[in-house]
Amino acid sequence: MELSEIYRAFMLDGECTACTVLKNGNINKTYKVDFIKDGEEHSYIIQKINTYVFKTPEHIMANIDGVTEHLYNKLPKERKERGVLHYLKAQDGKNYYVDKEGGFWRGYGFVPNSVTFDSFADPKLFESAGSAFGEFQLLLSDYNASTLYEIIPGFHDTKKRYKAFFEKVEEDPAGRVKECREEIEFLREVRASGELLVNLLESGELPVRVTHNDTKGNNILFDKDTEETLAIIDLDTVMPGLVAYDFGDAIRFGANFSDEDEPDISKTGLDLIRFEAFTKGFVGQIKNTATKKELETLSDGAIVMTIELAVRFLHDYLDGDKYFKLNYPEHNIVRTRCQIALAKDMIKKKSLMDEIIKKYV
Repeated sequence: MELSEIYRAFMLDGECTACTVLKNGNINKTYKVDFIKDGEEHSYIIQKINTYVFKTPEHIMANIDGVTEHLYNKLPKERKERGVLHYLKAQDGKNYYVDKEGGFWRGYGFVPNSVTFDSFADPKLFESAGSAFGEFQLLLSDYNASTLYEIIPGFHDTKKRYKAFFEKVEEDPAGRVKECREEIEFLREVRASGELLVNLLESGELPVRVTHNDTKGNNILFDKDTEETLAIIDLDTVMPGLVAYDFGDAIRFGANFSDEDEPDISKTGLDLIRFEAFTKGFVGQIKNTATKKELETLSDGAIVMTIELAVRFLHDYLDGDKYFKLNYPEHNIVRTRCQIALAKDMIKKKSLMDEIIKKYV
């Protein structure tokens, strides 16, 4: 497929001066394209959606259309240009284009002078990340989440994930259960904790919210010069969920002393300094719109998200490594043990987490 067809579909006119393949994503094919028209430079991000991973990309774009319009209307005038992604319209008025071969494409304006960070050694920067994701929740707190499509059904349904996990333990298709008895037993012991949020959702004690569902720090655009947060990106998994999911996953990823696949689990644990920094930013934004129960279960979100990922990694390992991309044969069991070590440390520090959350509420 020639990219020139995509340019025409999105009505990008002028002279294309550069096209760069961006490799900071594992799912979609992404290009940065530069144009000059009437002496002015304009840059865009063009993406081909991986329809093997995302079966209903038109639902993704419908969710994005509603959410970005809502964010744009809520932002102050001076932030509208760089504070939300501006998606391109194709000639038929849709915010996507399907090529002759069935390829699914979208585009949006490149945010100038922006940068992302993969880690947050500086607590002040992590506080800014917390504020950015908290503001995302704040601005969408009055959005009717029930109108959104569920892009990945049951994504954080830990009850279903646990059921499927123990079925896999019984099947033992790769003959690996015997080497994972300790990990399996731990996940069995904390099952009630892992299923807590789903139970509270089902009982109506927690409200459904618009959630991002991939709150890694590199999904925030920062200004290169000032390190001011600009916009939340990678909106493919925006769908109905719980505030605690977004808070918890950000903590799981960003407040761990180690990487999420650190082989030496003695290096793994919850960094309370970074936890407090993110909490200060996040809770500072949502404390007046969140319910009492939502605020009380934020620390549970961190524990649940960590247990959930341990279940997913070990499920895949027992199944013969069919889902997650591996860097070496034992990668999934190493990931599992790292997440279990982090979950254990979080459970030990839960009262400290709750004290910190209360401080900023």
